[in-house]
Amino acid sequence: MKLLLLHGWGGSDWPHWQAWLAGEAAKDYGTVSFPLIQHPHYPHLNRWRKEVLRHLEDFRPDTVVCHSLANTLWFHLADRRELIPVKRLFLVAMPSLQTELETISSFYPCPLPESLYAEEVHLVVSDNDPYITVDEAEKIAAHYQIPLTVLPDAGHINAESGYGEWPWILEQVRSQE
Repeated sequence: MKLLLLHGWGGSDWPHWQAWLAGEAAKDYGTVSFPLIQHPHYPHLNRWRKEVLRHLEDFRPDTVVCHSLANTLWFHLADRRELIPVKRLFLVAMPSLQTELETISSFYPCPLPESLYAEEVHLVVSDNDPYITVDEAEKIAAHYQIPLTVLPDAGHINAESGYGEWPWILEQVRSQE
């Protein structure tokens, strides 16, 4: 397995579940890449786009796990048809496609691309995420005809909402190898 983890706004360093997942996947002798994208606290779409495209070209993952703003970035890359298809894509805690926050305004509005450039896509949200409603997540999942997992009371599915060690995501990543 070649696993690429893409963090959101502010990064996903320890104790975030993405940092934990990187370590756990590496224990299985998986090839893991968890790059820190430039200026995680002050992201800009064009900067992130160029950096992640270079990384995708060099690393060529078969599985990608996006958290938060990385989902929005993936949608932009897909809309521009700049992606090399991957086997599996996990979209975790995706923000609304209409998010209106000044610091990340270069990412919005976000398009709904024709393809997500993955054979399998899994959307995972929380029923109380402050950045997306379950209703919007259901519409996105229906549009792409992909499975949707709604976690109860999980906030933005990050360290602040108790998602450090997250065995469920590890099991999902391992189950499709």
